[in-house]
Amino acid sequence: MSDPSREAARDWWQTAIIDMTPGSIRIRGYPIEQLIGTLDFSQMIWLMTRGEVPSRPQATLLGAVLVAGVDHGPQAPTIAIARMAITCGIGINNAMASAANVYGDIHGGAAEQAMELLGDIGARMDAGAALEEATRAGLDHFQATIGKFIPGFGHRFHPHDPRGRRLLGLVDTAAQDGVVPGRFASIGRAIERDLDRRSGRHLTMNVDGSGAVVLCELGFAPTLGRGLMALSRSVGILAHAWEQQQQGGRNKGPIPPDFLYTYTGPPARDLEPQASG
Repeated sequence: MSDPSREAARDWWQTAIIDMTPGSIRIRGYPIEQLIGTLDFSQMIWLMTRGEVPSRPQATLLGAVLVAGVDHGPQAPTIAIARMAITCGIGINNAMASAANVYGDIHGGAAEQAMELLGDIGARMDAGAALEEATRAGLDHFQATIGKFIPGFGHRFHPHDPRGRRLLGLVDTAAQDGVVPGRFASIGRAIERDLDRRSGRHLTMNVDGSGAVVLCELGFAPTLGRGLMALSRSVGILAHAWEQQQQGGRNKGPIPPDFLYTYTGPPARDLEPQASG
C-alpha cells in the first residue's frame, strides 16, 4: 500500500536529468561509470542540458565556443572582481561566485541577446522574408525595443576580434561537412553588412556574436547561451583567482592607491555651528 505523503514528498522535486539510488547514478539514463572516461566535458554539458549525447563534431564546435570565452584579462570586470575578492581573504569558490554574479545584459549577456536577435531574423525568414529584408526588420525592431547597441558586434578593445573570425571559420567548415546548417552564420554576416550601412563603419562579430552563431547552429536556447558563456569564463575566473592567491596582496582595489578617483561633490566646507536652545 502506497503512502500518499511519501509519494508527495518524492514528487516535490521532479527531474529528468539524474536518477540516483544507493550505489547507482544515472545521467539521462546512462550509468555514470559508462560516461566517465568516455565523454569529454563538452559532450557532458550537452547531455546534461539537451538530454542526448552529441556527435563528436557537434561537441567539438561547442568546445570551441567554451575555449574562446575563457579569459579577457584583468581589465574585464569578471576577472578583476575575482582577483580583488581573493585579496580580501576569501576562498576561491567565493571569489568565483562574486565574479560570476556580474554577468548581465551588459557584461557577459551579449551572447544570449545576440541569439535572440538571430532567432528573430530566422523567424522572419521562415515567414517568407528574404535574408536582407529580415535582417533589416530584425535590427529595426531590436533598436526600437531594446536599444541602439547591437549585441555581439564591434568590440571596445579589438577592431577585429580574433576569436570571432576563428569561430566563424569553424562554423563554415562544419556547415560544409553537414554538421550544422550554416543558416545563422549567413544571418550574422547579413547583420554585419546592415550595420556597415547604418553606422558607416565596419563592426565585425566579436566572440559573443560568433559564439551566438555557433550556439544557434547547434540548436541551443538563447537562455542557455548566457549560462554557457558564464561557464566558459568561470575557467578564467578560477585561473586568475588561483594566480592572485599565489601572488598574495591585501585589499587590492580597482586602481593603485597612489591614483585617486575624481571627486565631483561640493568644495571643502565646514559645518555651521548649530544654535543651542
